[in-house]
Amino acid sequence: MSPFRSSTGLPDNIAGALCYFFPFAGGIVFLALEKKSRFVLFHALQSLIAFGALMVGHVLSGLLPLIGPLIAAILSLCGLAIWLLMVYHALGGRWYRLPWAGTFAEQQLRHI
Repeated sequence: MSPFRSSTGLPDNIAGALCYFFPFAGGIVFLALEKKSRFVLFHALQSLIAFGALMVGHVLSGLLPLIGPLIAAILSLCGLAIWLLMVYHALGGRWYRLPWAGTFAEQQLRHI
């Protein structure tokens, strides 16, 4: 268990995992509530970026007539894999970065 606490009163690893446990919405909530833990802010930003991109992909795949359902199914499987991976790493207290979303989240964190 993480000895550090976020400004929400939760341990950092639990707050970071909750950012992913409720995809997209958890990131918004913790981005609004968190004031001091860069670990939680990083995971909140990464959750927003990754699951926001998946949501946009689902909407766009709905516009494609024949191949759209296949793309949506692949995006759903990718979303599940990302969700499991990120909950696991956040609970472990690791700063695991997704290839493009993690890099962008880290850059934005420098400006906060």
